[in-house]
Amino acid sequence: MPFLLGFLMAFAFLFFPLGCKQSKPETRAPVISRSFAIERGPYGHIWKIYIEAEDPDADMERIAVVVSRVGCAQSPTDWIILKPEHRAHFVGYLQWNTFSSKTAYLPEWTQLRVNVSVFDKSGNESNEVVFPFTFESGARDEIEDQLPAPFDTGNVPRLGHIMIDLFDSK
Repeated sequence: MPFLLGFLMAFAFLFFPLGCKQSKPETRAPVISRSFAIERGPYGHIWKIYIEAEDPDADMERIAVVVSRVGCAQSPTDWIILKPEHRAHFVGYLQWNTFSSKTAYLPEWTQLRVNVSVFDKSGNESNEVVFPFTFESGARDEIEDQLPAPFDTGNVPRLGHIMIDLFDSK
């Protein structure tokens, strides 16, 4: 009988260690590997922010976008939910129609800064990329001819719309 009791205790310690928790596998953050956007355009311009990102855990969930202006508070975070086919890797663009329903017009030379990052299902945040943009009425939209790789293929999908309205600070 003592032999059986010893065997059961050894079995329990081997397979059910006391005070030890099962460790979760570490999750890794997504990475934005490439990005591109023009830096100027007229007010009302349809602005495209191109990004490529990947996640070794294949669980990217959403894109965070925050807009800030000199002398103004930054916008609340706008969340763009990724489609299931974009969880591991994507190349695409975010579309922002810069015309705002909250103001009739923003002054010439208004400068914006748009911060973009990607979050996975575990809450890990990618590196943040920052895109400056200035409203300039004489700026031409020559973007479609000058897109860098991998955004120059002609079939880059839209990942979502940025839904942030701008306000005149006057």
